[in-house]
Amino acid sequence: MKKKTKFIVAICAATLVVAIGLVVVITKVGGKLDVVGQQSIASFGEVLKAIPDKVKADELNVGWALSAPDDSARFIWSEDYSKAPLHDVMLELDAQPFLDAGLDPDKLPDNYAFYESDTTGGMGGKMLMVGTKLGSDKPAYSGSPTALAAYEQIVTKYRDSINYHASLDHYGVKLGDGNMFEWAKDMKTNGYDNSVQDKDIVFVLNPEPLIAAGVDPEKASGWAYAQVSIEENGKTTQVWKLLKPFDLK
Repeated sequence: MKKKTKFIVAICAATLVVAIGLVVVITKVGGKLDVVGQQSIASFGEVLKAIPDKVKADELNVGWALSAPDDSARFIWSEDYSKAPLHDVMLELDAQPFLDAGLDPDKLPDNYAFYESDTTGGMGGKMLMVGTKLGSDKPAYSGSPTALAAYEQIVTKYRDSINYHASLDHYGVKLGDGNMFEWAKDMKTNGYDNSVQDKDIVFVLNPEPLIAAGVDPEKASGWAYAQVSIEENGKTTQVWKLLKPFDLK
């Protein structure tokens, strides 16, 4: 009986050691095994390297901007949430296609800004900006903040803003109200079905506020109005989006 008791105690002790080891491993990665968040950092870094001439510091928005190959749109992310004047993550877009499709800027919701610019992002003219605030803190960096380090702060501090679109194998940053910036997990294997959604980078807009402001989504030049599969609570649903996709290869 004593030998049996010692054997059971030994098994329990070994199990406890394994459990403690797992707790240590999980603790080291911030409380959970965040594979998606960590892989998105490396993947976003590859996008930045693919178009280095389109990645620039944005002093006005206190962060960084990635411009579309045709300069018709920019994804902007802050490096200091305590100083960002409007949003912390946002899209800046050429407004003319939406104006031509019926947009009344006075009917846009509060998360949109409409203005004129001669210099922003090389676009100039009438602009739309849509995005969201993440916080008001000042992130800490090791050395000078880089574009990738600023993105990594989003993963570290505001993980819920990072999305994985499984059906397209895309990562993305949520910009609030169904707007997003997405990019391919692996540009080398992406895009072989040649769909408008399955591209290296995609600027994504929720069409509903624009439709309410007078836009005919079918007439917005340079944007595709299409249904997209999204996963919510384990279920896949189809939603309408306005998409501006680009291949970088």
